[in-house]
Amino acid sequence: MKVLVTGANGFIGSNIVKRLLDDDCEVNVLVRKSSDLKFLENLSVNYFFGDITQPATIEPAVADVEKVFHVAGLAADWGSYEVFKKVNYKGTINVAEAADRAGVKRFVFVSTVAFHGFGKTNMTEDSSVGQNLIPYAKTKYMAEQWLWDFAQNAKMKIAAVRPGNVYGINDRTFISKYIDVLLKGKFAEINKGKSKTCPVYIENLVDIVLLVSKENNAVNNVYIATDGLDITWHEFNSTLASKLGIELPKTSIPYGLAIAVAKMYNGVHKFTKLKSAPFLTPYRINNGGKDYHFSIAKLQNHFGYKPAIDLDEALNRTVKWYRDDRE
Repeated sequence: MKVLVTGANGFIGSNIVKRLLDDDCEVNVLVRKSSDLKFLENLSVNYFFGDITQPATIEPAVADVEKVFHVAGLAADWGSYEVFKKVNYKGTINVAEAADRAGVKRFVFVSTVAFHGFGKTNMTEDSSVGQNLIPYAKTKYMAEQWLWDFAQNAKMKIAAVRPGNVYGINDRTFISKYIDVLLKGKFAEINKGKSKTCPVYIENLVDIVLLVSKENNAVNNVYIATDGLDITWHEFNSTLASKLGIELPKTSIPYGLAIAVAKMYNGVHKFTKLKSAPFLTPYRINNGGKDYHFSIAKLQNHFGYKPAIDLDEALNRTVKWYRDDRE
């Protein structure tokens, strides 16, 4: 079976590619010529150089493809709304329309839980959309809503997955930087890490993505994807620190102070029109300082899903990758 993975050179995409190759799929990857392709080194994939914001470059990549895994997107908590809209919203439209025209049978969209906002526990796929969304979350929500409208008349079957806080192998966006700070002893929790969080280990996420690409009752459905843990940041941090062989720093910052500082950084960057991301953002403080927790009951009810890799083993594998990557 021939498949296409967009964003294949990134954290999530590269892990999906490796699993598909293990399953004996022929894998097309759509990547920009300027992309760092390290995560795809020595993998037998078909390279198509293009950009999801340029429709003409997508057509060759979807030719004779049975399934598309649309992972490509701009994931950040800082930046221009117009840029996020161009990549996450219009880019999704471009890929979906090209795939449907090419006769693709199944389209899986990797969305996000971020547009549900913060301050709640056990949120579900039907939970309300948060207020004052960052451009990333807003444009991913727009893309998902467009897809459900498109699905009503499309020939291909569409499903979506909303991952929680993804971490693991090839994660240079979150976990590698997080461990860096821990090892340097410059780490601080917010409100002593009492807020609930929503980790999903990358290999478990890939299981979910492939599951919804195969099952018939996943069609026209979206699934929240976490490891289903009832866990606080402090519990996650303590377990990670133990795997690293260090004591978790005891420094804790009150939420009110942390969010005030983050808003100050945001304000300065906006006023001075700096292009670099602020050291702190309200999104990061809310992620660590407010409950941000989801139910995977829908996954469990539809498929009897249970994460294959538990937290202990997931962090063992993550730490091993981190150390190997630093060598």
